[in-house]
Amino acid sequence: MVKAKRRLGLLPQVVIAIVLGVLLGHALPDWCVRVFVTFNALFGQFLGFMIPLIIIGLVTPAIADIGRGAGKLLVVTVVIAYVDTVLAGLLAYGTGSWLFPSMVASAGGIPHVAKGAELLPFFTVTIPPLADVMSGLVISFIVGLGIAYGALGALKGVFTEFKYIVTKVIDKGIIPFLPLYIFGVFLNMTHNGQAGKMMMVFAQIVAVIIVLHLFILVYEYCIAGAVVRRNPFRLLWTMLPAYLTALGTSSSAATIPVTLAQTLKNGVRQEIAGFTIPLCATVHMSGSAMKITACALTICLLTGLPHQLGLFLYFILMLAIVMVAAPGVPGGCIMAALGPLASILGFNAEAQALMIALYIAMDSFGTACNVTGDGAIAVAVDWMFRKR
Repeated sequence: MVKAKRRLGLLPQVVIAIVLGVLLGHALPDWCVRVFVTFNALFGQFLGFMIPLIIIGLVTPAIADIGRGAGKLLVVTVVIAYVDTVLAGLLAYGTGSWLFPSMVASAGGIPHVAKGAELLPFFTVTIPPLADVMSGLVISFIVGLGIAYGALGALKGVFTEFKYIVTKVIDKGIIPFLPLYIFGVFLNMTHNGQAGKMMMVFAQIVAVIIVLHLFILVYEYCIAGAVVRRNPFRLLWTMLPAYLTALGTSSSAATIPVTLAQTLKNGVRQEIAGFTIPLCATVHMSGSAMKITACALTICLLTGLPHQLGLFLYFILMLAIVMVAAPGVPGGCIMAALGPLASILGFNAEAQALMIALYIAMDSFGTACNVTGDGAIAVAVDWMFRKR
């Protein structure tokens, strides 16, 4: 009997890639580092080409599916989930604006690359995207809403199949190469003398983000508890199995049965819980939005990119929309976020790779925050639709 090979998960692969990149950055000769710089340049072009297709392929069917169940319950749940996701992003920005500049300064400020020290790829291939990010998002909304309200089954089938193609490209053509891509980024950063400062800052940011996850859950359940006049910490304690399950699986979809069971124990009616929990697994991304916003602000501070409130508010509003495509797709949230990161915040391929590395390192915490918060929304929605 042949034993099945155990695959190393994405998180351990990314950790190994970062460690090897830092260790080998000063040991490998220039020509060897340039091999990985060349790979990163090619992979970055492919990633840039795929971003609009990811948005069109994933957001369009997601909007079509949500719109199909139009009704007051749907609208109320989606609005609450969207507002909470945006608030979580703004919380991350506010906290980061307060704490992160001093963290970056304590690490020695913005990393500097000496003139002539940056290694260039041996060659590059330009792969222009078929559309820019905003065009892709507008197309997704027009077509998705058209499918939903026109009941266009044939067109929905086309985009469902296109989603399958995009998902497979992510699963087979992007995710497996991310560790190598991240290795190349940290290898080049170490070779240029940038990695040390980056790692010092990232370690502090991770600690802040974990605390913020817990704070988000506390305020979500305090609001829900105040609405239904129940102890918020008892409501939150009941949801602990869902939190732990999400922490272990890093999957909102896989945690739905546990989230649903614990939500019912909090007194939410079956018909309300059965509707809001699967829906919120798609549209409620407070933990992910907070984490992506905090990481994006950190990289803006480290690289000297603009990071004013108006710019980040626009980014957060768009982020909360594009992430409806995230569930069920490997690395879905960060893949969907690459579009706004590039088009709104101006992130290049290297900055996007850093975002991917940071996000994956804390992936399970964001998922746990998302699904546990779904229970708070279900409690509030159940109260709103009770006959009083």
